[in-house]
Amino acid sequence: MPEPRETAVYTHGHHESVLRSHTWRTAANSAAYLLGSLEPDMRVLDIGCGPGTITADLAALVPDGRVTGTDRAPGVLEQARATAEGRGLANVDFEVGDVHALGHPDGTFDVVHAHQVLQHVGDPVGALREMVRVTRPGGLIAVRDADYAAMTWYPAVPGLDDWLDLYRRVARANGGEPDAGRRLRSWALAAGLSDITATSGTWTYATPEERAWWSGLWADRTLASAYADRAVQGGHATPGKLRAVSGAWREWGRREDGWFAVLHGEILCRKPA
Repeated sequence: MPEPRETAVYTHGHHESVLRSHTWRTAANSAAYLLGSLEPDMRVLDIGCGPGTITADLAALVPDGRVTGTDRAPGVLEQARATAEGRGLANVDFEVGDVHALGHPDGTFDVVHAHQVLQHVGDPVGALREMVRVTRPGGLIAVRDADYAAMTWYPAVPGLDDWLDLYRRVARANGGEPDAGRRLRSWALAAGLSDITATSGTWTYATPEERAWWSGLWADRTLASAYADRAVQGGHATPGKLRAVSGAWREWGRREDGWFAVLHGEILCRKPA
């Protein structure tokens, strides 16, 4: 089994403003491209499961199978376990793990899923190879990642361009690739996969409630999360600059004509039988 090769730092951390976003995620809004391929008795590995909302949904969709959620952060797994217990799910478990060195034998899982993971790792091709290793022959590898440079919004509130430039610089300084969505197919080919279905999906925030939620979590994240600390400590922004970017988010959130779209790349790959 390979040794861990992680060289990147998780840009966001697990501040409340980050988990506010993660707990909103469901299998329906974040893994729709995979759901039609699930069967009731499948064994599924959910990598980077965070607070476990997608993991719990997957477990409900494979009632005769089992789902294992894995994350590098032990603390967030307590919330994931509470999520599963609160929904009365008995076919799900959680573990600390590293996508570069998964603690499972070859061919263990029918489906290996990762949502918003490869953008944060130092070796995405190596991570995909490890995902392939623990997938059974004929099984599926499912990956979805946002593409920051492809995000778009209206109106052009001064400061949001600064946010995008700053985030991409901080993420890359941490060893990640914020524009991962467009690269997933390329990474899968480099990992030796050939049966690849590449699609895309979006999250859109346009109603008053959606704008308030999306702008609020980014305004808070810009000032108080690990991302904010890394932006300042890495010399990418001053505290004053972060306050200006946070204010731009709140201004956009107040605009009645505000609209924001997040583009994701998606790949569904079948391991050769």
